[in-house]
Amino acid sequence: MAPALVLASTSPFRASLLERLRLPFAAVAPAVDEAGLPGELPAVTAARLASAKAASVAVPGTLVIGSDQVASLDGVRLRKPGNRTNALHQLAACQGKRVLFHTAVTVHDGSTGAAVSHVDLTAVRFAQRSREELERYIDAERPFDCAGSFKAEGLGIALFESVESHDPTALIGLPLIWLAQTLRRFGLDPLGGA
Repeated sequence: MAPALVLASTSPFRASLLERLRLPFAAVAPAVDEAGLPGELPAVTAARLASAKAASVAVPGTLVIGSDQVASLDGVRLRKPGNRTNALHQLAACQGKRVLFHTAVTVHDGSTGAAVSHVDLTAVRFAQRSREELERYIDAERPFDCAGSFKAEGLGIALFESVESHDPTALIGLPLIWLAQTLRRFGLDPLGGA
């Protein structure tokens, strides 16, 4: 019997992405402190947190997906802005610059403890926009819960000059190409039929 699939996340963006694979799953809030450690590189932070989230909800009979994303500008971590002022400050700082998004995912087998992880790197080059344009964008989408202060799956795409990625879903928060292949290895094939 196939294990129950669990998404260790309360993110509606990640849940929406996982729904694309048409596998039944439950979303469970992970109990993990998401703070970075001093001197920790963004990719390492993302990988550590994805693994910790998956492990925090794993129980026998489950296959758990944990994911985390860390954005950085000039080596400095960009956090979720939380409010309009912080979002405007973040977007203004990104104008004309390249922002890196490290999106990590871990699949953890709750029965065996086996886990595999992956980190996808996406580079976003921001276009130059006026303060008024940035304010209009923020007021339209209110991206206060998104690292980098934008929603790539929505109007935020208009803020970009280019995106470099191996997996376009990684920027939204869950690298589905790697995940689909990995779930298949664990016995949950999105194309396997009912």
